[in-house]
Amino acid sequence: MSMNSTRPAGRSDQRRPRAVPPQRSRLQPHRPPRPHQWFAERLLAVLSGQRPVHWMLGHTIGDAYDQLAELAPSTPLGAARGHRPVLRHCHGAQPATGVVEAFASIAAGDRVRAMAFRLEQGPDQRWRCAAVELGGERLVPAGNAGPGPR
Repeated sequence: MSMNSTRPAGRSDQRRPRAVPPQRSRLQPHRPPRPHQWFAERLLAVLSGQRPVHWMLGHTIGDAYDQLAELAPSTPLGAARGHRPVLRHCHGAQPATGVVEAFASIAAGDRVRAMAFRLEQGPDQRWRCAAVELGGERLVPAGNAGPGPR
């Protein structure tokens, strides 16, 4: 009998157990959010009252900041019956270089709202929000309202 300590006592063949291939993790490697997903979270935070409007000051261009400043006090995406609003889905399309048009669905309890926004990439390669719409209604400050219904 051999004194080999790697083999069970009484085993005389030289075969070894097969190596088990390593299992691949089902988790995806961490990938930073795309610009439209990042902006959707920020817009939700402002329009639900979780963050102040000035949090978006450097991330907007044109009338977008004025639109947010006009709407934020009314918290149009605020909590419904004690449920904090969450981002359900966010998808974006790139109709031209340096432009992303995105839409998101926001859920708060049994209530779901739609949000659409446009991002534009500046010469410094930073993305900025250029327009925001909620539920099909354009967010226009009261002073910039166009002519009424005819």
